Amino acid sequence: MDLESIADELYGLPPTDFTGARTRHAAAARTAGDRDLAGKIGALRRPTLSAWASNLLVRGEPDAVGGLLRLGEGLREAHQELDRKQLRELSGQQHRLTAALARQARQLAADAGHPVSEEVQREVELTLHAVLADPQAAQEWAVGRLVKPLTPPVGFPTAAVRGTPQRAAGSPPPRPGRPAGRDTDKSPDRSAKDQRREAERMKKLAQARQAAETAGQQAHQREDELRQAESERDQAERQLHEAEERTTALTQEVKAAQEHQREARSALDQARHRATDAARTARTARGGAQAAHARAERLEADEK
Repeated sequence: MDLESIADELYGLPPTDFTGARTRHAAAARTAGDRDLAGKIGALRRPTLSAWASNLLVRGEPDAVGGLLRLGEGLREAHQELDRKQLRELSGQQHRLTAALARQARQLAADAGHPVSEEVQREVELTLHAVLADPQAAQEWAVGRLVKPLTPPVGFPTAAVRGTPQRAAGSPPPRPGRPAGRDTDKSPDRSAKDQRREAERMKKLAQARQAAETAGQQAHQREDELRQAESERDQAERQLHEAEERTTALTQEVKAAQEHQREARSALDQARHRATDAARTARTARGGAQAAHARAERLEADEK
């Protein structure tokens, strides 16, 4: 196997299994005489829980990955030109999407047999905000091999998470879009240029909104799937509980039946012994009776 294939395998494993698998692959590479590959494998870092959950999301929800990446592109393109109202609107859509995907990542981790905490879920949500705000972070995340959670850059308003400030204290707010009618240059060329810029801005805004709407629809779908999965899980847990109770009852019935069987076998053994003794006594009695009858017959014969 090459490094890419091995890395894909390792970063799909739970963190608890990562180190052992990495060691085995490195040892196999050394045995094969590829010390360079062995060194590169050994340098791969084990992911944190939130990074692993983010990787699960990338691998398990490819549609969500594409939707989030498209939304991020639209947000970044429109960011410099949008006014505060528009930024707040897209920020709300972004927050709903990232929150839904973070919950989905937590569910995927639970389905994989390694439930994670709410703190891990918040780190996944922070990572998703970073993906929307930073193209380099988006590329790193989309590969599915994160080692640690990503942090949103300061100064990108739509990258806010609950409990996380949108910008550093004391930093200036983002520059709003140019208000209509404030341009001091009244030349026809300048006006035509502004019109083209405004048209381009509106086009980017429409694209960003469309991407946000599509991503929102996908988030709602994932929410529905999550609720369905939780309902199925609850039903399965109830069925398991009922099965365990029935198993306990059957186990008790089997134990009682086995005890009854032992008692019956013991009674049968005793009855057999008594029957054997009675048969022996009966045979003795029959023999005695026959002998007495024979003596009586001889006595009668002698008298004649």
